[in-house]
Amino acid sequence: MRGSKLRVAMLSYHTCPLATLGGKDSGGMNVYVRDLTRQLGQLGVHVDVFTRSQDEHVPHVLHDLGYGNRVVHVPAGPEIPLAKEVLQDYIEDFVQGIVHFTEQKGLSYDLIHSHYWLSGLAALELSKKWEIPVVHMFHTLGMMKQRVSPEPVKDDGDFRLKGEKDVLRQVSRVIAATPAEYSQLQWLYRADMNRVTIIPPGVDISRFYPIPADEAKEFIGVPPCNRMLLFVGRIEPLKGLDNLIEVIAIMRKDKEFINLPFCLLVIGGDPSVSDSAEMDRLHELRQKCKVEDLVTFLGKRCQDTLPYYYSAARVVVVPSHYESFGMVALEAMACGTPVVASHVGGLAFLIKDGETGFTVPVNDPNLMVERLSALIRDDHLHQMMSKQAAKFAKEYRWDLIAKRVLDLYQQCLKD
Repeated sequence: MRGSKLRVAMLSYHTCPLATLGGKDSGGMNVYVRDLTRQLGQLGVHVDVFTRSQDEHVPHVLHDLGYGNRVVHVPAGPEIPLAKEVLQDYIEDFVQGIVHFTEQKGLSYDLIHSHYWLSGLAALELSKKWEIPVVHMFHTLGMMKQRVSPEPVKDDGDFRLKGEKDVLRQVSRVIAATPAEYSQLQWLYRADMNRVTIIPPGVDISRFYPIPADEAKEFIGVPPCNRMLLFVGRIEPLKGLDNLIEVIAIMRKDKEFINLPFCLLVIGGDPSVSDSAEMDRLHELRQKCKVEDLVTFLGKRCQDTLPYYYSAARVVVVPSHYESFGMVALEAMACGTPVVASHVGGLAFLIKDGETGFTVPVNDPNLMVERLSALIRDDHLHQMMSKQAAKFAKEYRWDLIAKRVLDLYQQCLKD
């Protein structure tokens, strides 16, 4: 089946692909759904993205992704942000809302592509009603999060694990982002690996490319130092930002940095709103470590501004305890910025240690200090890694990745 004839229902139940990044439930998955939809549109595929309405004042249908593709905000429960453990109760409402919309519009689809386990459960119901196959991508796995999270994860109870296993057992195909996720599906979930295909997320190199550092710094208006370290991500324990703050405190004590001033900017969360226990904890830790002048919380930032932040940074740091892929790392490398990241999950495969950046064991702050220090003080090393990072990231450009996804769709429809 050619792309021009293909119609796909994309499900992103708990988060909208148009959401501002850095919020509690907005991150790499939002970017993935948005950019894949745009790229599929270029390939002639019609995509409607269905997501739960979280704001009654936002139009229920938007055409922000181009090529005739829509984002449809489906009322399911109160039209406000809800915790994931509450969202489980409104999956059936979401399914019925999608069915109502498609019947109203006289729509039909060839295939469903669902994202995250909650969407997967909705996809199974729609698949039965429409008698079409489902391609699913988990983005994160509950069993892995439970294993590695430094604190209990509220939305990852038995209901999630059962839901993930139900999705795995019933969908037609599963996309794993990396060999690490492929292995986790095999040994933790005992998945039928004949139905699992590794296809990594992509990066939009028309948006994420090296911007001269002086131009990038002028645009963002910061930092007060020449060597800016950057963290981008949700403010939650799994992201390891507390470890990074402690690393900054260790570096401050090194006399070498008296003549090599540096700072850390944090994009994510909302520092002006004190409703996040993790944000409060991080502010207390920053004060305890006496690095208030070195660590600045910027809050959420529009996706369109991120290339400037990445390009202005000396290093992007991803200190996570778990990442199924690591979209921030890929975007940073596309902008020619070396990445220092935890040697976990997808990051262990995405970062070429010693070439495009460094990977470091999660509980080794001294090695993290050593790697960051090397990139701060050694201009030659930094320039070499910068060039290699930008070159390497082009292997993940979206036109290549979307064609692989489309090929998988077509294989699925032939079965």
